[in-house]
Amino acid sequence: MENIFTDEYFMKKALLEAEIAFEKGEIPVGAVIVVDNKIIARTHNLTELLHDVTAHAEMQAITSAANYLGAKYLKDCTLYVTLEPCQMCAGALYWSQISKIVYGASDENRGFVKMRTQLHPKTAIVSGVLEKECALLMRAFFRLKR
Repeated sequence: MENIFTDEYFMKKALLEAEIAFEKGEIPVGAVIVVDNKIIARTHNLTELLHDVTAHAEMQAITSAANYLGAKYLKDCTLYVTLEPCQMCAGALYWSQISKIVYGASDENRGFVKMRTQLHPKTAIVSGVLEKECALLMRAFFRLKR
């Protein structure tokens, strides 16, 4: 039997969260955190709703996963996020010691790669998973806003 729990499978779950954000008028970034093929956190950007510039999907997911685990470190966890984390989120992910980050679309202007933000040396990075789908949703959102 084929393993359905692939990076694409979990990125589709993050994309569902991004679509919820889109419908709420939030920048459409969605995130899920997975441990042992189980989603333990699912969220999306909440900056508009919470009036909080730090309420990015990744930040919400880190808090939710840490609460679920009862631990501050996210070792053995994977974050799936539809957009490359920004410098702030990458810093929080560094401190969380998350094992793996998988992201969809690159953020050419504000992403951690462009900003040269270091992640934890033990954190694996996978980029470009469902990149087209993630980028399409982001472009559609900003087209509506302009």
